[in-house]
Amino acid sequence: MTTSLDPTKALHTWSLFRTMGRFVAPGSAPTGALTEHDGTDGLALLELPAALAAHGFTSAQLCHFYLPTTAPSYLTELRDAFTAAGVDLECFLIDDGDLLDPEGAAGERWISGWIDVAEQLGAPRVRVPAGDLPPTPERLERSARGLRSLAAAHQGLRVLTENWRSLLVDADSTRRLLDLVEGEVGLLIDTGNWDGADKYEQIAAVAGTAECSQVKARETAAGELDVEDLTRSLTVLREVGYTGRISLVYAGGDDDEWGRLEQMHEVARSVTG
Repeated sequence: MTTSLDPTKALHTWSLFRTMGRFVAPGSAPTGALTEHDGTDGLALLELPAALAAHGFTSAQLCHFYLPTTAPSYLTELRDAFTAAGVDLECFLIDDGDLLDPEGAAGERWISGWIDVAEQLGAPRVRVPAGDLPPTPERLERSARGLRSLAAAHQGLRVLTENWRSLLVDADSTRRLLDLVEGEVGLLIDTGNWDGADKYEQIAAVAGTAECSQVKARETAAGELDVEDLTRSLTVLREVGYTGRISLVYAGGDDDEWGRLEQMHEVARSVTG
């Protein structure tokens, strides 16, 4: 079933990591996946919504590690900044934590605390990683239990996971996990997380059930977008009937992140019809 893709100009805020001064808040990356950095020379988070609006974006997926504090007064100020700028906070992204943490419930508790933050920001959705160990039946079942527990504890927003990290390495593991959560948790599809000759077939196998997306641009050389890959990824989403927003992800080597995002948006516009 071919559908028209949502034309909303949307992005994943990882795309602006350099613009944000490579800021990673203290305590926001316990697994070491990111290196803490003060980012004082970058765009302040409270200024981000207005900057997004100035570049024509009306929707954003916000990385948790950009928050310098989770004090209620700051969260209210940030929520108001998004509202004032007319930018919709589509999804709050928890980019660390591990539901397969060998210490048991510690990973789930840490993630749950950040879902509390998402709720205070008024985000309708939150994306959490499913786990960071290779898939086995037992690990998929453990992850599903943790995801369902988080969803049950936070019924004011929709919990999603992503085809990401070591657990969800292919369509088979992703579909198995989705079967195990029985609709209580949804999927965010990232077109850049899987590689290989069958990348597009793998994406197509699960993307039709996804509720949100992250569409990454590969590069053919430093700062040069792989337009063919981006177009094929977008076309797959359209052809499998994906109906959510197209949140662009620039993770390349060009410091002109806004410029590359604009180029990506032009490619997306050519496919959304």
